Amino acid sequence: MRCPFCSNMDTRVIDSRLVGEGDQIRRRRECTECKERFTTYESAELNFPRILKSDGRREPFSEDKLRGGILRAIEKRPVAMERVEVAISQIKHKLRTEGEREVKSRKLGDWVMEQLRSLDQVAYVRFASVYRSFEDVRAFLDEIERLENDLPPEIKESQLDLLKSDGEES
Repeated sequence: MRCPFCSNMDTRVIDSRLVGEGDQIRRRRECTECKERFTTYESAELNFPRILKSDGRREPFSEDKLRGGILRAIEKRPVAMERVEVAISQIKHKLRTEGEREVKSRKLGDWVMEQLRSLDQVAYVRFASVYRSFEDVRAFLDEIERLENDLPPEIKESQLDLLKSDGEES
């Protein structure tokens, strides 16, 4: 690998470690010429399926678009970035293991909602409101009630109630 400081082609690896869920390797390198050290990241280059949009268009999967949608949904919410990265990794894993050349955008959106549901209820409802094109307040309330009723107990304990009665304390 070329040294980013002196452009020498001869560098050596000093240390290697797995990053995240083990799908990336972090390497510390040292230039044999100038002795400067730098970090590189290595990951397998895998082909993701194309995304089939609802209007029939096909486009390549974009991790940046996926991350952007999730980050907009969790904006100003107490969600650790590590949890977001794990969610993105799980969605990418599903895409890879789907075994199809094309995946409908609807299926990808469902996977995102599934991940957001366990990350944060407010983020889930934000994403669902755009993704499902809620037309009125009733659609919001229906989705919130469904969320409150369907959440597993272990997830419910870690999140705030979205619907509280007037007499209940927070």
